[in-house]
Amino acid sequence: MGGMTRTFGTPPSPAEFEAIARAALARLPAEFAQNTQDVVLSVEEFADAETLAEVGLEDPFELTGLFEGIGLTEQSIEHSGQMPNRVRLFRGAILDEWIAEGEDLEHLIAHVVIHEIGHHFGLSDDDMHALEDAAD
Repeated sequence: MGGMTRTFGTPPSPAEFEAIARAALARLPAEFAQNTQDVVLSVEEFADAETLAEVGLEDPFELTGLFEGIGLTEQSIEHSGQMPNRVRLFRGAILDEWIAEGEDLEHLIAHVVIHEIGHHFGLSDDDMHALEDAAD
């Protein structure tokens, strides 16, 4: 991956965290990148109680990211006027995993971003792994 690798040290600020996530999106192959421009990317510390309940979790450390919206393969004219698709990253949960696993932080953030953006494209987990490999 391009850029500095971070396996220890001071955690990035929310703005730095978002910049790392946007850089991961920018490394996607062109055919994917051009279809992510309307996806809203947000960085939050943790998922709120309502979000956790919606996905069937209680522990906010268990949810690192979430795709909200309608995947491209499911969209139709009936969905016009909908809110844009959104990828939410949960910084606290990702940083906790970074500390626990000791892997490169930029790679971990990219992994979560690509997994969630994969839902935007209606991809399977295998497809997402291939996309992640192409973005490395």
